Amino acid sequence: MAKKRTQQQEERSQRQSRKEILLARKQARQTRQIRLAMGVVIGLLVLVFVVAVVNELVLAPNRAVATVAGEEITFRDWERRVIYERANRILILETQLEAFGGDVGIIQQFGGSIINELLDAEGLGQDVLNQMMEELAAQQAAEARGITVSEADVDASIGESFSFYDGESPTATPTATQTAVPTPSLTPFPTAVITDIVPTSVPIPTRTLGPTLTPAPAPTPVSAESFQKQYSDFMAQLNDLGVSEETFRQVVRARLYTERLMEDLAAESDLAEEGLHVSFYLLSFDTEEEANEVAALIQDNDFVTIWNTYRSLSLDSNSDSTVAATEILWRTEEELTNAFGPEIASIAMTLPPNVPGTPIAQAVDAQTTRYHLLQVSGREVRPFTESAIENAKFRLLTNFIDQALIGDSSQTEFWRSRVPTTPILDPIFLTQPTPAPQAPPVIPAEPGN
Repeated sequence: MAKKRTQQQEERSQRQSRKEILLARKQARQTRQIRLAMGVVIGLLVLVFVVAVVNELVLAPNRAVATVAGEEITFRDWERRVIYERANRILILETQLEAFGGDVGIIQQFGGSIINELLDAEGLGQDVLNQMMEELAAQQAAEARGITVSEADVDASIGESFSFYDGESPTATPTATQTAVPTPSLTPFPTAVITDIVPTSVPIPTRTLGPTLTPAPAPTPVSAESFQKQYSDFMAQLNDLGVSEETFRQVVRARLYTERLMEDLAAESDLAEEGLHVSFYLLSFDTEEEANEVAALIQDNDFVTIWNTYRSLSLDSNSDSTVAATEILWRTEEELTNAFGPEIASIAMTLPPNVPGTPIAQAVDAQTTRYHLLQVSGREVRPFTESAIENAKFRLLTNFIDQALIGDSSQTEFWRSRVPTTPILDPIFLTQPTPAPQAPPVIPAEPGN
């Protein structure tokens, strides 16, 4: 009986052992499947990571963000240029802040457009891309005409921006001469007739996004040692903001190609060096009623007498009149259009001399209209100023580049989500300026004290 019981226990033990073995095998199989699945998932994650890294570090930088005549502008080059333009603007703001003794309010007033450009990363990125496309079109056209820019040319241009000419004499900058025009003899008031000259700006010969980061030239040429010191300090500033010397030299090279193409286009088109200029007396009013009243006075007297009268009154701060009396000397139609608008420019170029004009209504904005009276004092062919010639050259260049880009250029949208935002604008430029202290109110003394 005992022997039978022992045999039964051994059989149960064997059955349990086989069951445990089968269970263990099942668990091992499940473990292998789990490990295999985890390995596949980890492998896929690693693959995704590797693909992302390769895309960001290898593929993306070489992707085209724009194409001009079959030549690509890569994301890498565009990205570096955007960083340069940001650094350019930041250094300008920092220089201005130092010059104005840390007064943020003045910087925000006069440098507000630069601050807004830095805050609008995508807008700045678009401007940079447009400019690079124009520069590439200019370089392609220049090279097709046999124009080249060597490394020595870039070195020389950089040196000139620091007033270093490597022993050469700097090219003299021509200065415009102003022709003296006699004051009208009829001056019934013992006050000098004041002549207002409308300034004409000289455009930069490339479509720049903003102020160019070119060091202000010294009044006299500097030595090689001084130049090297200034240039090293300048490059150190750029390097601290993430800009390499190679990128800076590319910017200078692009500018030289554009300038040389512009000069070649000007020589090819044989630009005129003289043209029709006009001088005139101008009376401007805030109200139509006052303009009509003064026009009636002119009919009873003459324009110069009335002009002198109101010119004298304009020096009197107590006058209730809204009139502004100015004299414009020898301007071209283009200059007048830019300064006063096409209406005044057209009348000034066609109205017979010494004949008073009728009131001209000119809309300033949706709510404001100004009224003008003018009389031409002289019209003749004169040499163009340097600024007028540069304007004509610039128009030639922009028209040429616009035509080159039409139908033979394209942009991608790849860059829009990847616009650099570094270097970052210092928050000090966004702080509210400290208000000026208010003077304490003056308390009147009591009677008898």
